[in-house]
Amino acid sequence: MMLSGFIQSVISITDAAFLSRFSKLAYDASGSAGLWYITMYMVFIGLGDGAQIAMAQKVGEKNTRGFAAVFQSNFIILVIAAIVLTVLVQFCMPSLMGYLVTNNELAKAEQSFLEIRGYSFWAATITISIQASYLAVGKTSLVLIASLITAVSNIIMDYFLVFGIGPFPRLGLEGAAIASTCAEFLAMLFLLSTLIGGRLKKQYPVWKENFITKFQLKENLKIGVPLLFQGIVALSIWTIFFIWIEQMGGNNLTLSLNIRYIYFLAFIPIWGFAAATKTYIAQYFGAKQFSQIPIIQRRMQLLTVCFLILTFHGSLFYPEALIRLVSDHPEHVAKSAQILRVVSGSILIYGMGSVYFQTISGIGKTRITFLVECLATTLYIISAYLFIKIWNWPIQWVWLVEYVYFITMGLTSFTYLKWINRIKEKVVYE
Repeated sequence: MMLSGFIQSVISITDAAFLSRFSKLAYDASGSAGLWYITMYMVFIGLGDGAQIAMAQKVGEKNTRGFAAVFQSNFIILVIAAIVLTVLVQFCMPSLMGYLVTNNELAKAEQSFLEIRGYSFWAATITISIQASYLAVGKTSLVLIASLITAVSNIIMDYFLVFGIGPFPRLGLEGAAIASTCAEFLAMLFLLSTLIGGRLKKQYPVWKENFITKFQLKENLKIGVPLLFQGIVALSIWTIFFIWIEQMGGNNLTLSLNIRYIYFLAFIPIWGFAAATKTYIAQYFGAKQFSQIPIIQRRMQLLTVCFLILTFHGSLFYPEALIRLVSDHPEHVAKSAQILRVVSGSILIYGMGSVYFQTISGIGKTRITFLVECLATTLYIISAYLFIKIWNWPIQWVWLVEYVYFITMGLTSFTYLKWINRIKEKVVYE
């Protein structure tokens, strides 16, 4: 689950590592356009997470037909999402990019990257559908293999296409986009083959009969849409944050992109255990074993912190070495390391708070998580505006906005669970 939740970040880091050795323009364009892409990709993640929660609850209820109905309805919704996002990338993004990005050359490079990456939306319709079903029943090994296929194939194709090794042309930024897109299609083909030839379809009639109904479509959207908007709000606010940083001028955008890529190392355990938290909470909630939920929370928090120490301790002890994974410019490495030390503490806060946040999602209260996200991002963007536009802080102190977001999210989620445990007769938090 860790690697599967992290796979888009793995792709971004791989592209960054190659493009930083190609040109600064290509590196900045892939980073900025990558944020736009991941923001739109959150549509699929949100709908997939909603389906995962619903299917996990059906597993707890031992309702195989209900499981199949959720799966089929989710696939139809994802196809519609792919159509809408493809139109958005091809026809709307060029004008928007030209308006928001001050550097015209950078704006054109970002659009060329996005137009190629947009084809991955069609791979996501199948990948996210199958992945959500596997995570709901705990078949994480297949998701892990698919993630490894994406990561390894992306590294290999980046090597040949970015620099033009052997018979391949030197494509640079476009080569990285092609490599990432092809890698996602390879993972999609693997997951599809496991579904066609695997045992899941025997246990759950995911396509033997048509279980799609208006009621089930509404139920999927009821859970998935708040998660969809939750993800879009979070990443679109982060995109605005990076747009403002680009407008600061100098090397601030490059420095911040370095932090963004290394930041994702910390997200490996956080997002992995977040997916596990949602699945376990949903299963136990569906089985009405409410007393087990606080135990799951404490164990997930302990595991998250332990794995954070394992994967992210370098942010304090050797930040320069981490930065060199994506950039080898001496001046950029030194300044980025300063920022990384400043923000490292916010990650521990996020790791603890995310368990409470995902508990709310797991019990199906996705509208509440959306409201929590709105509150956290509102305070985040206000703080960012003050730090950048009003007070003109140095870039390392601008990144203190991460503490604002993570503390707000964690405290609000904790407070809600405390309240619901007192008001309701179901034990959701101890």
